[in-house]
Amino acid sequence: MSAQYQVSGDSAASISASIEAGVRTGDWVFGAALPPVRVLADALHVSPATVAKAYQELRQRGVVETEGRRGTRIRSRPPVAGPRSAMRLPAAEGVRDLSSGEPDVRLLPSLGRALRAVAETNGTPQGYASAAAMPELIEAARPRLVADGIPAADAEITVTSGTLDAIERLLSAHLRAGDAVAVEDPGWANLLDLLAALGLRPLPVAVDPEGPDPAAMATALQSGARAAVVTVRAQNPTGVAVSAARSEALRDLFASHPGVLVIEDDHAAELAEQPPHCVGPVTGAWALTRSASKPFGPDLRIALLAGDEATIARVVGRMRIGSGWVSTVLQRMLLHLWNDDEVTRAVAAAVETYGRRRRALCDALRAQGVAAEGDTGINVWVPVTDETRTVGLLREAGYAVAPGSLFRVSAPPGVRISIGPLDEPEIPALAEAVAMAVRPPALYAPTR
Repeated sequence: MSAQYQVSGDSAASISASIEAGVRTGDWVFGAALPPVRVLADALHVSPATVAKAYQELRQRGVVETEGRRGTRIRSRPPVAGPRSAMRLPAAEGVRDLSSGEPDVRLLPSLGRALRAVAETNGTPQGYASAAAMPELIEAARPRLVADGIPAADAEITVTSGTLDAIERLLSAHLRAGDAVAVEDPGWANLLDLLAALGLRPLPVAVDPEGPDPAAMATALQSGARAAVVTVRAQNPTGVAVSAARSEALRDLFASHPGVLVIEDDHAAELAEQPPHCVGPVTGAWALTRSASKPFGPDLRIALLAGDEATIARVVGRMRIGSGWVSTVLQRMLLHLWNDDEVTRAVAAAVETYGRRRRALCDALRAQGVAAEGDTGINVWVPVTDETRTVGLLREAGYAVAPGSLFRVSAPPGVRISIGPLDEPEIPALAEAVAMAVRPPALYAPTR
């Protein structure tokens, strides 16, 4: 049992509440192992069934996860917040943080011009009558999406507070607790945590260099998946983009499952180097979300959401009885950013810079004999044998990377390296450190 926090309680409800309180205060952190059921039952003088039920309640609420022999552990982003909680711990002093998956703040366009433009042209306070997606933003968004090959000419379009907000509203509007969702494996860690918080079951779909594997997707659909989430490009964490051929194969597959909700994630948006190859619309319910966070900055919490009429109507309806709408200040800012030639040039320069960094790192790793994936986006995925050892050795070498366990359901282990803050002169030393960390210990054992 944790030396920092002692679990208490004599019922499943009180035991789960005690553990949740520990998460809320920060005494239980990501990856911390809960005591085995029988050990905690003996300590609390309750039956193992009582503790098992408490753990089950925590799993259903997305606070913990069970990983076979590793036991029950605290999830990376449990839906519990408190004064001492944080999305992730900062890297130690002197350690280069390549774990965040965030864009380089040095490459983000300045928001000052857009802020001033909004203040000068729309300084009048807005009332509840403006609580909707701005028509002028939607009018500007449609040709931008169509120009990228996204089938939005006749789609309904609205805006949400980012990609995860859009996906949460889509899943909540179509699914119920216990339903299954087909997800990429490895895939976006935040999505896996969201599914856990909603009580939904992830069905893993393997990812190869062309996108989600059709055979694995077919298995997930045959196993009862009621929704599927596909990243069209810059897949997190592997950097994979769906190819044209793979897109057609997935379309044919989904056509035989018309009741499945297909959600396409285009989070990289203007920051992507290649156009997206969309899978939908082919089922009765389809939506594509495109965030502004990667090209324009994580603080701009706004995303476009295109889809069929019924699906978008459900999302808009749920927003009206919840948060209401996305601030028109943010909507007008996004519109100004789209129309600002200086911003457009800054984003194009960022695309080129990220591409050079990513290719240079992949080339340097491969030259060291290390497999690396990262065709698009701002992350590179490195398959490894032992995640814990690799992450630890890299930290000792001065680099913080993200363990693959954050992104995996059943996929083989790996680590994710974010190239967002990485400068090109740093790449050779980083590649050498990664090569040293991923090689089996026997290769460095002293000879006798």
